[in-house]
Amino acid sequence: MSLALDAAAQDLLFREARTANTFSDEPVTDEQIQAIYDLVKYGPTAFNQTPLRITLVRSPEARERLVKHMAEGNRPKTATAPLVAILSADNEFHEELPALLPHFPQAKDMFFAERPVREQSAILNGALQAAYFIVGVRAAGLAAGPMTGLDFAGLQKEFLDADHTPLMVVNIGKPGEDAWFPRSPRLAYDEVVTTV
Repeated sequence: MSLALDAAAQDLLFREARTANTFSDEPVTDEQIQAIYDLVKYGPTAFNQTPLRITLVRSPEARERLVKHMAEGNRPKTATAPLVAILSADNEFHEELPALLPHFPQAKDMFFAERPVREQSAILNGALQAAYFIVGVRAAGLAAGPMTGLDFAGLQKEFLDADHTPLMVVNIGKPGEDAWFPRSPRLAYDEVVTTV
């Protein structure tokens, strides 16, 4: 075995984990989400910029406002998941760089003075952090249902502002009845990896 992680943990995080489409009624607590964040915040990003922002949708009124922006097929599962998180990228992440990168505080102005550069970097690094977040949800023994089938402009206007770019919506909870579609195929090692 070439991996340090034991087989049970590998299964929990990767082999047996799949996108959940239904969830039980068991609530997801703020303490669980904090534990997830406190684990995944250590994932690497360029310049330690950490642009991911998480908006937890808990109230029935907010859930109703969110569901109308989801694609038709995503509405029922978003309406019934115990917790829904809107993951977005903060395009003004550079304001935090002097604290997050204390050995190189000039990076804020040297590399990220222009908004288009910040937006591109925020989306790339925010998406990377979103992937860590999904793995963190799995590490907490919960299922994640990440979705990009939604009206991004409408969601941004409803929940965010011009400085935050929505990346995805993630339903979170214990899997419910018939939660899983059959696993889709994956590409083989030789189809993906080349050596030069």
